[in-house]
Amino acid sequence: MDWIPTRARGLARLTDFLPSAGRLYAEQRNHDNGPAEGGDRGNVSQLSPWLHAGLLGEAEVLDAVLAQHGPGKAEKFVAEVFWRIYFKGWLEQRPSVWASYCAGRDAALEGLARNAGLARAYAEATEGRTGIAAFDTWARELAETGYLHNHARMWFASIWIFTLKLDWQLGADFFLRHLMDGDAASNTLSWRWVAGLHTRGKHYLARAENIARYTAGRPEGPLEAPGLVEDAGPLEEAEEHPRRLPELPPPAQAEDLAAPFALLLHDEAAHHAPLGLPAAPALVIGASRAQARSPGALGTCAARFTAGAMAGGLADAAQAFACPAVEWHAGEPLAPLLAEAGVERLAVPWLPVGWTRDALAPDLADMAEAGRIVTLLAPLDRATWPHAKAGFFGVAKRIDTLLGECGLPAG
Repeated sequence: MDWIPTRARGLARLTDFLPSAGRLYAEQRNHDNGPAEGGDRGNVSQLSPWLHAGLLGEAEVLDAVLAQHGPGKAEKFVAEVFWRIYFKGWLEQRPSVWASYCAGRDAALEGLARNAGLARAYAEATEGRTGIAAFDTWARELAETGYLHNHARMWFASIWIFTLKLDWQLGADFFLRHLMDGDAASNTLSWRWVAGLHTRGKHYLARAENIARYTAGRPEGPLEAPGLVEDAGPLEEAEEHPRRLPELPPPAQAEDLAAPFALLLHDEAAHHAPLGLPAAPALVIGASRAQARSPGALGTCAARFTAGAMAGGLADAAQAFACPAVEWHAGEPLAPLLAEAGVERLAVPWLPVGWTRDALAPDLADMAEAGRIVTLLAPLDRATWPHAKAGFFGVAKRIDTLLGECGLPAG
């Protein structure tokens, strides 16, 4: 498996996966068969890095899968895509969860500096030296490839929290620094779900026999996980996170972008194609802020994918719109870039709760207040997020309706 961070490679990967997106995916998706170069990961799509970077859109992936398999056979895969959308919508309504995570992460990192024993345990975990073979394999695999199978992520998080008794926020940070698809919503809320914080009182305990069963297809054979904690209660938090749905922008119309404007591409919307722009920009601006993911250094694979996605997105947009493309670096003023191109308005793909918004929103606040920003939001997000109020069931029972509302094949 190659991880070339371009839209063309993402589309090719989608084409390769399509035959497996129906019954095979439903039956085999939970099996972690090892890294693609040594195992066979055709049972899962591995599209998440391209989706996270915005090189592909959820709607076009769903459209392709449903066209080939229909809603019945593709039900499980469709649900997995909606989990991504649900997590984003859930976090949009509770931004304090992200703020709490960041504060807890920073405090936990400071704690490492004060506690040599804790720092040693953290180093053993992140370097794959715990003595738990399965966990150590995944720790090294993550650092070396920038990817982990979804089931492995759950096992890893469970072992980190309940067996190694490390702070979950440190584990979530470790993932964000290394995952090519390190999504603020999916990652944070998945770790909270394993810990028992997302759905209060419902946590996930990894079992050695379960790990062996679902890793039997790896080239080296089933992974062993001796000494796992088998009886532990969920984590608890005193903080409450009130819910409020933000005001969602209407679909952008051609008249909204009638005057010359610039298109801003960011780390979660690095390509123009999924955005469905109703007009062509006079300038394309790339605003990568990948380092804002964490106070720590990004892993090589995550950094490479992010940088490549932005570079490719800028090049493709410049060619598609026959306009200049420039980079807006952190700490630099935006106004000179706009003035040089003679534009006053900016089209900005939705800044999701997480580091992308933290890094960019303050620098765009004056333009937003002056009404010079047109925010772009995918129709599937606009339709789904209002239903992401509590558990996933609220979204799951409406999937067919949501697909139909967005012009996608529905059951």
